[in-house]
Amino acid sequence: MPEPDIVTRFAPSPTGALHLGNARTALFNYLLARRAGGRFILRIEDTDLERSTDAYLAALVDDLRWLGIDWQEGPEVGGPASPYRQSERSALYADFQERLLVTGAAYPCYCTPTELELSRKAMLAAGKPPRYAGTCLELTAAQRRDRAARGLAATLRFRVHQGAEVAFDDFVHGPQRFATDEIGDFIVRRADGSAAFFFCNAVDDALMGVTHVLRGSDHLTNTPRQILLLTALGLLVPAYGHVSLIVGEDGAPLSKRHGATSLADLRRQGYLAAAVRNHLFRLGHSGSEQGFMDLEAMAAAFDTRHLGRSPSRFDQVQLDVWQKGAVHAMPDADFGAWAGEALPATLDPVTRAAFVAAVRPNVVFPADVHAWAKIVFGGLPSLSEAGEAVVRDAGGRFFDAAAGAAAAGGGDLASISAAVRDATGRKGPALFKPLRLALTGLDHGPELAPLLRAMPRATVRERLLRYAH
Repeated sequence: MPEPDIVTRFAPSPTGALHLGNARTALFNYLLARRAGGRFILRIEDTDLERSTDAYLAALVDDLRWLGIDWQEGPEVGGPASPYRQSERSALYADFQERLLVTGAAYPCYCTPTELELSRKAMLAAGKPPRYAGTCLELTAAQRRDRAARGLAATLRFRVHQGAEVAFDDFVHGPQRFATDEIGDFIVRRADGSAAFFFCNAVDDALMGVTHVLRGSDHLTNTPRQILLLTALGLLVPAYGHVSLIVGEDGAPLSKRHGATSLADLRRQGYLAAAVRNHLFRLGHSGSEQGFMDLEAMAAAFDTRHLGRSPSRFDQVQLDVWQKGAVHAMPDADFGAWAGEALPATLDPVTRAAFVAAVRPNVVFPADVHAWAKIVFGGLPSLSEAGEAVVRDAGGRFFDAAAGAAAAGGGDLASISAAVRDATGRKGPALFKPLRLALTGLDHGPELAPLLRAMPRATVRERLLRYAH
């Protein structure tokens, strides 16, 4: 039965282009909410003021819209938990931090970065996990005033009680247990007064009513800290699930050396949103669905029980398969908009429609459209040495007959091939291969009959006469 109370979120930082791992996280959260008839929230985590920019935010929103993802709460939409930019929620965070301080769940820490690094190295040298040593935990009020008077900036640390355990049921990985002895007291407010990721991320999830947090497995170790925080504040603890990361074909984390790693990269290359969605849907989500799926079908098929625990390999070849299918399924009007400047602007509507119909089965990217436009409407094509040999072997009589039929009937392949067959007795590949080479310069490509319907009559005749007597 539908679960209308399910609320998911995607919470990116606008510090760069939206990469494929985050795009998949957004898609999965959107599908989880849509399947249940719930709500999907877009929240912008822009507390890193030095790296966050409005330009990155605008690009991020544009990328999500392009991918087909919309949100019921968030930027450009609003909602009951607004604002949805963390940079505008500082007063709210300060209130909850004060609650932690008043209840003794957090305390000011005056340790300098140098002191913390020395402590970390000492723990590692002793074979212990590098966690905070608790230096400032038991400072008296007088000691704290003294440090403040000396101008020492304080962070705010959350107090983690030792000898306990944080347990939760990850809806991807199953039961999880973390010893608090391995966690250590962590920072919830930086020395400059800004809220730390652990803190504002968890508080916002609770205040926005998020019921399911689905994110990358690299955040799995953050979860016990956030559960401790929310419990101390008496706030809602959501269900957590951590999906496998995306890696390259070599098993290494996806990076620029693997090719396109962001939606912006793929969009510039001419990939269609439907192709990217279909590929991302199958990265870390296993199901029985094999064919091309729209968003509605994806939402119906999405199941957290099908989310994988092992890294998912990004496969460029498979993405190109989805791209080819998306291009072929695209309406003609959309094809023209996608191909853009690759389609010659001077084509009349009839020729344009004939050309699109002819080349679409052999097109994957707009660059392919441009290449075929050059072949069909450009100058005389050049042939390889092997192609020249095939054409010369066909002989002048072959092309005399072909050119004559073209002059009488235009680009009608049936008439041209019948004339050549009558004149030379050739048939099958011995007939069609020399024709294709003379007309396009290639021995492969779209079906020749529809291609000739798009090619200007004068061009057809000129290319055939080139090899006639």
